[in-house]
Amino acid sequence: MIVIMMYVYFVGVYIFGLYLDGAGWDRRNCRLIEPTPKVLYTPLPVAHVFATNVDKPSKATNLYECPVYKKPRRTDLTYIFPLQLKTNKNPDHWILRGVALLCDIK
Repeated sequence: MIVIMMYVYFVGVYIFGLYLDGAGWDRRNCRLIEPTPKVLYTPLPVAHVFATNVDKPSKATNLYECPVYKKPRRTDLTYIFPLQLKTNKNPDHWILRGVALLCDIK
């Protein structure tokens, strides 16, 4: 017996299939962590993405504004949008590591 449950949200969409490049993901605490050795890409769980009308984003110290790209070759043509991810480190740490989210890893 298969039970399908659908929740309708009027704001945003759920996306899946994103991969973290340069960082790991702590599923228990839902935040960025250091990557495990010899693992190039870490799958990100389903994310709820929605738009907000904010003139200037707040400079929260525990949020990293992670760029999302279509392909591993990071150019302005493959850039999609920034996604804010929780972290317990300074966001500058992840910027220096070059952490990004990729839609396709091939």
